[in-house]
Amino acid sequence: MGDTIAVEKISVDCKQHLRAINDTQDLLSGKWKVMIIGCLALGKKRYMELQRMVEGIGSKMLSKELQELEINGLITRTVQDTKPITVEYELTEYGRTLKPIIDAMALWGVQHRKKIITAK
Repeated sequence: MGDTIAVEKISVDCKQHLRAINDTQDLLSGKWKVMIIGCLALGKKRYMELQRMVEGIGSKMLSKELQELEINGLITRTVQDTKPITVEYELTEYGRTLKPIIDAMALWGVQHRKKIITAK
């Protein structure tokens, strides 16, 4: 009987854990959002800077991804009163909470690349 309760507890904990992972995946889904956040983790960027840094992203896709990140409270968009108008993007305080995750992904990626190259 005690084992049944333990299994149910693990199952509920597992479901909550997986739901939280799924929520994060949904928020950061797609090919570009993590890359954009990674760029903005290095500081404010203008639109064209982001487009150059995130190789391969089209203008429409960058606009769409930036809008979604802004809607979710991860970035802010500031329009500068210049001629021509300049728009800057940066991580919000909430968005900066993703920085340790992005940094860990980058570190893992470097280690993985070294491992693969060494294995060849």
